[in-house]
Amino acid sequence: MSGQGIGQVLLYCALLVALAYPLGLWMARVYTVPRLPFAALENGFLRLVGGRREQSWKSYAKTLLIFSAAFSVVVYGIQRLQAHLFLNPDHLGAVPSHIALNTAASFVTNTNWQFYGGESTMSYLTQISALAVQQFVSAAVGMAVLAAVIRGISRRSASELGNFWMDLYRSMFYILLPLTLVLAVILVSQGVPQTFSGHATAKTVEGVAQTIARGPVALMVAIKQLGTNGGGFFNANSAVPFENPNGLTNLLELLSILLIPAAQVFMFGKMVLQRRHAWMVFAAMFAMFAIGLAIALPSEQHGSQVLRASGVNIIQGHGQSGGNMTDKEVRFGIANTALWATATTDASNGSVSGGHDALTAGGGAVPLVNIFVGEVIFGGVGSGLYGMFFYILIAVFVAGLMVGRTPEYLGKKIEAREIKYAAVGALFVPTVALALTAMSVVTHSGLASIYNPGAHGFTEALYAYTSQTNNNGSAFAGYGATSFSAYFGAIAMYVGRFVPLLAALAIGGSLAAKKTAPVSAGTFRTDGPTFAVLLVGVIVLTAGLMVFPALTLGPIVEGLMH
Repeated sequence: MSGQGIGQVLLYCALLVALAYPLGLWMARVYTVPRLPFAALENGFLRLVGGRREQSWKSYAKTLLIFSAAFSVVVYGIQRLQAHLFLNPDHLGAVPSHIALNTAASFVTNTNWQFYGGESTMSYLTQISALAVQQFVSAAVGMAVLAAVIRGISRRSASELGNFWMDLYRSMFYILLPLTLVLAVILVSQGVPQTFSGHATAKTVEGVAQTIARGPVALMVAIKQLGTNGGGFFNANSAVPFENPNGLTNLLELLSILLIPAAQVFMFGKMVLQRRHAWMVFAAMFAMFAIGLAIALPSEQHGSQVLRASGVNIIQGHGQSGGNMTDKEVRFGIANTALWATATTDASNGSVSGGHDALTAGGGAVPLVNIFVGEVIFGGVGSGLYGMFFYILIAVFVAGLMVGRTPEYLGKKIEAREIKYAAVGALFVPTVALALTAMSVVTHSGLASIYNPGAHGFTEALYAYTSQTNNNGSAFAGYGATSFSAYFGAIAMYVGRFVPLLAALAIGGSLAAKKTAPVSAGTFRTDGPTFAVLLVGVIVLTAGLMVFPALTLGPIVEGLMH
């Protein structure tokens, strides 16, 4: 690895922590202070939707599910009718029904899996009113649920977790919208298009006419990163210069991927008055992030031995010596592509700046494992931290068994009910991912979606259903859009989003009703390095035991072949 690449990684990590901490303190204020600036707008919105009365976890969940179902219908309908609607200067036709259904599920669940090319399939109206709106809304839903669960942890003998509409409004108006506008303005200043004009036509040096796609790109790119959505305006996502023009935009977009998920850890510490515990959770997340990057970057820097023997990968570029430059963005080099692939799968982001399908076996295994652990290594906005709570409760339960007493977490007794919810939240999604992968490789309909043979084709299918079930959205390029993959993918995204979400709300409701127990000599401390190590161990063992057999059929076999 070159010194330049290491320096870029260290700069990224330093900036991430420096920006995430103050943002986390502001976010804690957003969800706890009764009155914020522009309160009249908030009051007007709440009167429109029924007031600010607090809700139980079941009422909170019911409102959320109805809200998400209604938007699923709206997003599907706009896609199917776009040929007859305005803001369609390139006269694009209706999106096919199976793609429209998959896309509706994708954007409502904060997945942004794309079985389509944005610039050639979706009109400007669809991109803005259906997809970009959902990038705000679905992100805000996850953030609202996290705020509700944290209230459940911090409250005593309560039955309410807050008001869904107020949490949704504050997530969008005070966090997502301001950050998105700032980033979008910077992106426009760097050359990212933001226009409603149709495709531009230019002539090449040979005199051949070339059509250049453009549109309202900057706003969508900003929220796709900040909301851990990942769905790009263009088919090639952030590898397209119109989405990611230069080194500055590359750094800002990379920071945006993990900014809010990292900040939410500090927000949690502030809201429950347990900052040392929050730092230990952050340390566990950061350690797993560093381990993944420490595997991915050398794997890509050294490249495949088979290709190196043929001389394909002996390439000099950007101060980095050799390595696997296949499907890498040559403007940014191997280090930035490996960092992006690691960060985007540590969050439920899914955006790409290079081809994951062309990663080495070791480099490709890292994104796959990152997603499979439930994307709790920072994770998605809201969903990452409330997903981490499942593993935290399991870790506390294991610690309680070690000392032979009822486990406690921040003063609350952890009993059978909470552990059952945590087990569902942690194990349901990987189980569904493995089941759908198995169906895709043993049925004729499933095999029709796999374009590459052997171990790599299996990895593509495993990655596809792991990505969709865990609401990531990134893909290995060789997995195609058929009716089978579109419909089963939609099922994967819906259950992968809402089953853990409901489990998290149930945990919040259960903990809110409990009294706080006094700390004693036998209480397992959760604010020290021992807890951070235990937490990482629980995550690795829980997810690792499930994914390792599948890895032996895909990346491990592929690596041994090379």
